[in-house]
This record gives sequence, C-alpha cells and structure tokens, in this order.
Amino acid sequence: MASFLVSLLLLVLQKYATPSELVKASFGTTLDAIDLDPVLAANVSEDATSSPPPGTSKRTPHSIIIGVRKGGTRALLEMLDIHPEVAAAATEVHFFDWDENYVKGLEWYRDLMPYSYPHQITIEKTPGYFTSPLAPERICAMNSSIKLLLILRDPAERVISDYTQVYFNRLENHKPVQAIENLLVRSGSLNIRYKAIQRSLYDVHMRNWLKHFPLEQIHIVDGDALIHDPLPELQKVERFLNLAPRIVSSNFYFNQTKGFYCIRSDGRERCLHESKGRPHPSVNNTVLEQLRSYLQEHNQHFFRMVKRTFSWQ
Repeated sequence: MASFLVSLLLLVLQKYATPSELVKASFGTTLDAIDLDPVLAANVSEDATSSPPPGTSKRTPHSIIIGVRKGGTRALLEMLDIHPEVAAAATEVHFFDWDENYVKGLEWYRDLMPYSYPHQITIEKTPGYFTSPLAPERICAMNSSIKLLLILRDPAERVISDYTQVYFNRLENHKPVQAIENLLVRSGSLNIRYKAIQRSLYDVHMRNWLKHFPLEQIHIVDGDALIHDPLPELQKVERFLNLAPRIVSSNFYFNQTKGFYCIRSDGRERCLHESKGRPHPSVNNTVLEQLRSYLQEHNQHFFRMVKRTFSWQ
C-alpha cells in the first residue's frame, strides 16, 4: 500500500508543482483575483518544500496567456492543463505589468513557475498583461520568439462581466456599490473613461503588442466559441503551440446546473469556481446601445488589424 501511494504521488508531481513564493496582491482582494474551485485547487501540490521530481526544472514560460480580463483566461488555462505536455503556473504572477514585481528580476519570476519535464511547455496567465502599456516590451525583452495566447469575447459583454466581478467583490467586502448605468453614463454621455470600457478597446491595446510581436506569434482564442464548444478552439491552440493532439471531446461535459462546460480528466470531474459564470445584471437598452455603438468602430479596426472577424460585429 505504501509503495502504491508513493507511485501515485510521483505521478501527480510529474505535472503539478507549487511556486515557492506566493504572489501577494497589492489591493487585498484584487479585481483580477483567481477563483479556484476546491477541486481545482487540489491539482496543485501544497508542499512547497518537497523535492522536485527527478529530471524537472523551473523554466520561464514558453507561452503566456496575456488576457483579456473577464475573457475566459481561467477556463482556457484549466482546459489546456489537461494536456500532458503542458505545465501551468498556479497563480497570476503579474510580473510584467506590476513594477513592484518586475524589479525583483527574472529569477524571481522563474521561481514562480512549476517544475516541468524537458518535453513539456510552461504556460503562465495574467489577464492584466494585455492592457498594460509596459508588458509587451518587457515580455519581448525576455523572449522575442515567445508564443502568446489572447482570449477575447464580445467586448460589450466583457464590460458587463467586468462590472459584475467588481460588484460582487465590493459586496463581499461590505463596500458600497453602484448600478452599472451610473458607471457607464456620466452627464448623459457614455463614460468612455470607465476602466471597464477602456479594457474592451481591443484595437488600442493590440496596437501596442504588434509594435513588439508579429501577428503570427499571437493566437487569438474566440472566448464566446470556447464557452459553447471548447474542443475546436483548444485544437487550434494545440496546433499553434506545436503540441500533439491530446485533448478530446470526452474531456468536457456540460454542467446543466452551472450552465457551462466542465472538465473531465485523469478520472476526475471538475468545474471552475462558482464565481465564474455569474449572471449579469440587466442593462438599460438605451445605455447598452450607446456602449455597442461606441465599441463598433473599435471592433472594426481590430478586425482589420488581426485579419479576421468575430461574431460580435
């Protein structure tokens, strides 16, 4: 029995490891907080002092999920982590977008990565990178040939989802909240300075990334498609990352209660935390039309930049 448990532990350690230092958020409960279901959290070893599996090492990422916030980054990372050749970082590191972390240096960053085998690729995700003016240049300085993953969804829906997350965070921390219309509209006009709207100007942020990386190094995942049918989107990512096709349809099942797809792998079933997929508030139709109208020109410009279109015309 003891030998069986040791063997089982070694199998788990082959894929998962915990960073030796947790990244502390600057704002207490961050707006980009990672919400893991207890079952998902069990994927990561909690013993940071355990010896690494023989033949493994910590390496800087081969690929980074750079955003977008509330675009489905957590779902994408968890689904990719099904793949045996992927080693996923356990936390949002915020190395390239937070100065207080960036000054700690590349070795500090590398130490937060999981142990991986030579045949595996390391993937980190921090949604704040996409909208950071500094992240593209800093990532390019680390590795100009790195492959970047960007998951996007309908930008108007993303604004509402952004608001929803902040709304519930403030409620949980006993802070006052506002109706979404009060944030979207100021003095009768759309409040384009509202941060949630700024984050949905995909063309503005993409322009900064294309100054440092060719479009061929940035794979855009359709977040709306991933929600409704995960496999085709993940197969595209496998090809982009030069991974063998290992993710199959049986790795997913639709959870009627939660209303989205959950993961089935290694004989276990798991779903994202209950904070994911929260119902959105209803938004005044006139205000919503103002928002969509404002975003439309930015969307069209973005489509031309990336040479493809999405359902959210």
